[in-house]
Amino acid sequence: MLIRPVKSTDIPAITRIYADAVTHGTASFELEAPDDAEMARRMSELVAKGFPYLIAEMDGALAGYAYAGPFRTRPAYRLTVENSVYVAPQAHRRGVGRALLAALIDASEKAGHRQMIAVIGDSTRQQASIALHADAGFKHIGILPDTGFKHGRWLDTVLMQRTIGSGGTREP
Repeated sequence: MLIRPVKSTDIPAITRIYADAVTHGTASFELEAPDDAEMARRMSELVAKGFPYLIAEMDGALAGYAYAGPFRTRPAYRLTVENSVYVAPQAHRRGVGRALLAALIDASEKAGHRQMIAVIGDSTRQQASIALHADAGFKHIGILPDTGFKHGRWLDTVLMQRTIGSGGTREP
C-alpha cells in the first residue's frame, strides 16, 4: 500500500468512493453525491489552506482517501482539525483506513495542529469507524442523538477526539 498526497487526477476515483458512501452509507450526512467539479473544489480549498489530503493506493488503484479540515471556522479553533476517512468498498477490512488515519495524524501534527476531532455519523452502523478511531488513540467524547435523517431513519453523531503532539499542554 502506498500513502501519498492527493493529485488532481485522483478526483474521479475520490468522487466514486464518496458517492458510494453518500448513496449507500451513513458515514456522510449528505443526501446527494457531489460531482467531480465539486469534489475538486473541496479538495483544492483544503490543500490551498495547508490541510493534509492523502490517498491510499493498493494494487495500482485508489483504495481510499483521508483529509483534515477545519473543525470550526472561528479563529480560536485554528489548531483543531476534523478528520474524514473514506475507503473504497472493495478495499474494506484490508487496513486502508488504519494506514490513512495514522498518516493523517502524522501529517496534521507536522502541520502544527494540536487536536483532531472525528465526527462519525450513525452510532449503530459505523462501529468499524468508531473502533478504528479508538485504536488510533481517539477518546469517545459524546453522542449527539438523532441529529441526521437519512435512509428513512434518524441517525446519531458520535464525537471522538485525539490529542496531536503537545496538545493543550503549551501555547501555540
